[in-house]
Amino acid sequence: MGCRELIERLYLRDLVTFDEVELEFENGLVVLTGPSGAGKSVLMSAILSSFGYSTQGAAALCEVNLLKPEQLQSDAFELENDLTVKTLKKEKLRYFIDGQNISKKALNDMFLPYVKYLSVRDKGGFESETLLEMIDDQLLSKNKTFKQLRKEYRKRYRNYKEKASQLAKIKEDEAKLAELIEYATYEVEKIASINPQVGEEEELLKIKQQLSRIDKIKDALSSASEIFSLEANVEEVYRLLDKDGSIFSDAMNQLRADFEETENLADELEEVNVEEVLDRLADLTTLKNRYGSIEEALAYKESKEKELSGYQNIEQDKSMLESFLALEFSELQIIASKLSQSRQKEAKILERSLAEYLTTLKLPALTFVFSSGTLTEGGMDSVEVMLGSSKTATLSGGEFNRVRLALMATTIPEDKSKQGVLILDEIDANVSGDESIAIAEMIHKLSSVYQVFAISHQPHLTAKAGQHVVVTKAGQKSQVEVLNDVSRVSEIARIIAGENPTDEALEFAKKLRA
Repeated sequence: MGCRELIERLYLRDLVTFDEVELEFENGLVVLTGPSGAGKSVLMSAILSSFGYSTQGAAALCEVNLLKPEQLQSDAFELENDLTVKTLKKEKLRYFIDGQNISKKALNDMFLPYVKYLSVRDKGGFESETLLEMIDDQLLSKNKTFKQLRKEYRKRYRNYKEKASQLAKIKEDEAKLAELIEYATYEVEKIASINPQVGEEEELLKIKQQLSRIDKIKDALSSASEIFSLEANVEEVYRLLDKDGSIFSDAMNQLRADFEETENLADELEEVNVEEVLDRLADLTTLKNRYGSIEEALAYKESKEKELSGYQNIEQDKSMLESFLALEFSELQIIASKLSQSRQKEAKILERSLAEYLTTLKLPALTFVFSSGTLTEGGMDSVEVMLGSSKTATLSGGEFNRVRLALMATTIPEDKSKQGVLILDEIDANVSGDESIAIAEMIHKLSSVYQVFAISHQPHLTAKAGQHVVVTKAGQKSQVEVLNDVSRVSEIARIIAGENPTDEALEFAKKLRA
């Protein structure tokens, strides 16, 4: 994310008791303090609202300038390196990113990985998947064997799921297989029984047409044959006139040949079974009506024959897949078991690292409880957290978030890579001195990788802030001010001893700052 802060500037107008606010933020820890009711939470809500978090009320205009996270990409929006997120409130609240209209949900989804909000009402963060990801992140940064094993496991697991899906599809199809085979066989046999030939229908139609005229043809031939009885007389006329009669002779020979051919056709047609021709034409017409043409019927028959051939291979494919999956399942279990062993060892290291924080927070020791389940892309592990003998659900909202902070502080990446923005909701309210010190140390440690915004009621956290913003209220109007070193001591003393701090409070404030 680079070395600069993520949120660089906040500008707003008309927010409850604030007329106008403009603040430029520094990196690290930014603490907001001030008397109760001055408007600290209202100001924090403006920042949260800018990233799509549900808050009470919003400013008429609010602009947040920030550095775009390196991993943030969007197909829907054009994003500059220096982003501006703006909200406008008239009849309803509208959101913009670099001048482009965006929905609240899309905005929140976009920044969820980079702007984390820990609220006393939120008891998330201890889900099994989240805890395993945290443990894995620790291992990936320092254990090459684990990194290689997890990569191999995930690759093989995805392939395993793909093959399992193929097998499930085969088994699903298997229930329909008999019906599919029966149908395909019926279709093939139906076409095969007719055995149509390309061009056959045209020939049959011609025969049908000839059959319909056979009696007329025979009558015409009988009457026309009388022409041959006059042939010798015509030839005698040509001879007497001493003219060439060859044209007439040729014509008569051709006529004789044509009549003979027609007589032969008539004889052949006499042998044709009219019923068979009509039935054959009816069969071909049925195929044409169903498939479009004889050519298409033959093509369909060929495709169904291939389909039947494919069905014969299904049983073989099923057997091969079942063998592969059985073997691969055993291999995956072995790799998952090795991953689990590494995780459980790392969990013990985390438990020891957390012990000091939890003792100071007056909380019992934290234990990671592992159990094995079905194989998933993450392995075979399921994990939950116990505090002493109790589950985290029994903690108050404040205690819950302090445990979550302790985990975050303990698992800071070794390379101190930037993690984004962390917004804390009155994290040190109503705690003892020792707890306040522990919370301040955790948050100060987190500020090495996060830009942290926190409202504080305790001097220890306030003293560790890189930037101190005080919110005050005069009458009905609230104001904000970024404090310098001198005014910071005075504000810390006010937190310690009230509106009229003693000399002792001032000295303690100086000591904390030092």
